[in-house]
Amino acid sequence: MTTDADPTAPSDTAPAMEPDARRVTVLLVGVAATVAFVLLRLVVAFGGHKPLPIDVWWHDLMVATLTDTGVVIAWIPAIVGGTIGMVVVGIVLVAVFALLRRFWDAVTLAAVIVVVVAIGAPMAAVIARVRPADSLAESVATSFPSGHTAVATALAMTLGLLLRRWYVWALGAVWVVGMMWSRTYLHAHWLSDVIAGMLEGIAVAAFVWFAIEALRDRRAARSPAAAPVGSGSDGPAHEQGDTLRQ
Repeated sequence: MTTDADPTAPSDTAPAMEPDARRVTVLLVGVAATVAFVLLRLVVAFGGHKPLPIDVWWHDLMVATLTDTGVVIAWIPAIVGGTIGMVVVGIVLVAVFALLRRFWDAVTLAAVIVVVVAIGAPMAAVIARVRPADSLAESVATSFPSGHTAVATALAMTLGLLLRRWYVWALGAVWVVGMMWSRTYLHAHWLSDVIAGMLEGIAVAAFVWFAIEALRDRRAARSPAAAPVGSGSDGPAHEQGDTLRQ
């Protein structure tokens, strides 16, 4: 007498990890963001690095709505998203992923933060676009692109790709929009600066995530019998399949 095999029983060989179906979409988004950034950079350059008409309009709107309470609120994301704040946030998030034994995710997040800062800071210094004369924050001529916005966007997008939850994307979008508003409300950037920072963050997050996913595949291919490592989950089997590719 024979019985059907239990479909939930563990297999003698680990299943092959399927490529993340989002890869092509994420890559295309990264390419589109890069093209948009280059075009915006050319527009700013051809304009002599002076504020664009939309920059003037938005700046005047921020000046007209300026209040003491608004300034205090605007400084919150400005401080949290500053150099020290983002270093602390980055270390904490990387440590959390490492403690959860999601080592690949920890590496991805750390790489994204390093790359976005390594690209954005020197680029802003070279472009040396002057900030608004009435800036309430920084006054150094490193306005384009907005570093605060670039890091905020890269971090939000990376967490969305790794955690794959709608509310992570929603909170990330709120954080990025809040950062863009904060930097322009404090007159630290022109509107085109923060848009450029957002595009930079999207491109960096997309390309770094895509590259590390490809690296994971190469390592998995070298040891196909080994269980996937890096995004471990102690949850039910049906949830583990979702988290392995995060």
